[in-house]
Order: sequence, then structure tokens, then C-alpha cells
Amino acid sequence: MVTAFAESKDCSVTGAASLAHARKLTTEARFDLVLLDLSLPDGNGLELVDKLDPPQTAQVVVVTGHPSVETAVHALQLPVLDYLIKPLEGAQLERLLDQAIAAAKLRVASAEASERCGELIGASVAMQRLFEKIRRVAPLDVTVLIHGESGTGKELAARALHQYSERGGRFVAVNCGAIAPDLLTSQLFGHERGSFTGAVKDHAGFFEQAQGGTLFLDECTEMPLQLQTHLLRVLEERDVTRVGASASKPVDVRVIAATNRDPLQAVHDGVLRSDLYYRLMDFPLAMPPLREHPSDIPLLAQRFLDRLNERYGTARRFAPEAVRRLLAYDWPGNARELKHAVQRAWVMSGDELDMHVAQPPQYPLHEAHDHGSMPFRIGMTIEEMEKQMLLRTLAHFDNDKTRTAEALGVSLKTIYNKLSRYQHEDRE
Repeated sequence: MVTAFAESKDCSVTGAASLAHARKLTTEARFDLVLLDLSLPDGNGLELVDKLDPPQTAQVVVVTGHPSVETAVHALQLPVLDYLIKPLEGAQLERLLDQAIAAAKLRVASAEASERCGELIGASVAMQRLFEKIRRVAPLDVTVLIHGESGTGKELAARALHQYSERGGRFVAVNCGAIAPDLLTSQLFGHERGSFTGAVKDHAGFFEQAQGGTLFLDECTEMPLQLQTHLLRVLEERDVTRVGASASKPVDVRVIAATNRDPLQAVHDGVLRSDLYYRLMDFPLAMPPLREHPSDIPLLAQRFLDRLNERYGTARRFAPEAVRRLLAYDWPGNARELKHAVQRAWVMSGDELDMHVAQPPQYPLHEAHDHGSMPFRIGMTIEEMEKQMLLRTLAHFDNDKTRTAEALGVSLKTIYNKLSRYQHEDRE
């Protein structure tokens, strides 16, 4: 009767007819409510309570048809929520189930919250440490430099910093590597009408657009050295001067920078000024590559699949062997590569996603880079081939866009346009 009533309230119910069976069940699963009879074929139900792990069991309620002072006193000495006498009243049972359901929802919400930081997700120790750092530094008015491999979620970390900062202004993201160097100054700091050919009206730069909020400078090491000097001055003095203007304007902007290079190595390579390096390193934030927290791969893959199902109104799921395939690969492209693999499998599969049809390249990116070559998969589109060729050639020349354009036989403007388009596609 109790089982039927609980199931009518959408509870998942497990029954045990003996003390031994109950002990086995409570070691294998977590229960939000345990309704425990005292008179069991192989012992007293209170013997189970002594063995329960409190964090693993939310509420224990004793139910007996043979009440006694002795058992009641014993129950009160244990972590027991209530001591009820048969027959149970419907109102009593409904109250217990409602309490358990509410506690379960709170527990699930708390667990989900601990696995998320903004749009970043992860239950591993590495990601939990990252989340703790983000939450601690977010409210502080310090510059943050995020560094890590491509695809590790640097922009998501920047957005989480903005979200937890409670700053009222906008979050403005700028890819310094996707804007032509001669335009970057105007885009960052703004310009006055007539300050140069084509400046037909006043333009507020990204700093002004992010007033009271956060400015995210992605690929900051792609910024020309001369422009890095201007950026340092803005960070120190907290005001900007538009191109062609004679007076500066104060700005209240929290700057977050990011790079896929090792920051200190970038200084040694001469692509990042040492004084700007120390200014940006108010608080460094390292993004762990996916191979260092593989336990999060199933969690991320499910999240990507859930989004596809929600967007297209489907209810697809991973095939039983999918997780094994996901964990067998080291994902050199990190979460972004995983996202694209799930998307390919979703397109090519039916109700169950077969990750075999989304098999990653045979050689990781770093191996292709080392050997100066790259494999192409059968069925790969011309657009995908072009994108991989551009990105890997760019990596080969250490993000030098001019040499990449010369090697591929295209204009520098074409390189910037394609990088800008790829960035937009990755955000979708």
C-alpha cells in the first residue's frame, strides 16, 4: 500500500523484506527516505540505523505495529526523524513523502550547482578548484589573465567572472587576433569623426561600450606591441583617449585577458610586453586541458547532447558503448572538439548516438603540427578541410597571420575574415 501510494507521487520505491536485504540496498544506493519496520524476519530494524551513513540517507522513519517504551527510547537516541504506529494515516504518509521530495529536489539542485560555474561544468577536482578560484576573484576589481589550450573554455570562464562580479555593465568580448592590427586601436579606444579616412561619425570603442562592466580581450598576445603600450596606460590610469580626440574619458571597466600561449613564454618570444604581462597577471587563471580531467568527459558530452535535444525537439541518447569510446580518446581540441564530435554523431545517428560515426582524426593536432602534415577523413567537407588547413597552418607559424596568408596564397584580410567567422561559429 505504501509503495503504491509513493509511486502515485512519482517516487522511485525500493522494497526490502529482510534486514540483510535492506543492508545490501543501503550500501549500494542513496535513499531520501527510509520507512523502517522494527519486526523483520532476521532482526530488529533499528540495527540497520546503526549501520547507515548519515550523509547517504536523508530521513529515517520508524514504523511499527508493536510500539514499546524501550524501542521508542532507542529510536530517539538514533538519527530517526519520526516514530509512527501502524496503521499509518494517509496524511502522515503524504507529509513524509512531500518532505522527502522537497529535500531531494534541494539536494539535486545543490549537486548541479556544484558542478557548474556560469556555463562551465565539471565535477572533477581540477574543475572544482577552478570554480573556487573564479568565485573568489570575481567580486574583486583585479585584472585576470586566463591561459590554456584552445577549446578549454577561456571565454566561458571570463563570462563566469563577469556573472559573479555583479557588475552592472555589459560583457564585451573582443578577439584581438580576428581584427586587423590597423583597425584594433580604433575598435578598442574609439575614434572621433574625421580622425581618419572613413571615420564619418564618432565611434565609442570597446572600452566605452563595456563601461561599468567587463572587457574580455581574447588572444591578447596577438595585439601589436605598440598597442600593448596604450592598453597598459589605460589599465593604469583608468581612462581612454579616442583616436583624433584631445581629451580622455574615464572608464570603469574590469579587464580580463586570455591567451592560448604560455604567458611567460610569450614574453620571451617578444609577443607580449613584460610590463603588460605583470599588469595582467594580477590574478592568473589556468584552464586545465580535458585530458587532465577525463572524468568530466561524460558530463560534458551529455550537456552537449541535452542542448541539441532541446534545440531540435528530440530525445536522443548515447549508445551503451559511447562512453567507452569517449574516454578512449585524449581530445587534443578539448571541450570544443568534444562538442563537435557529439554534434556530428547526433547528425549521423538515430535515437541512439553511435560515437563511431563521429570518430576523431587518427592523429592528434600536436602530432599533425610536429610532422607538418594533417590527415583528411573520408566525407570531410571542403569547408571543414579549409578550416583545418588554415588553423593548423596558423599554429605551424605560431599564430603569425602574415606568414600564414603567404603560405596559403590568400590575403591577410581573408585570414582575419575567416578567423572572425570561425569564432562566431564556435559560440553558437
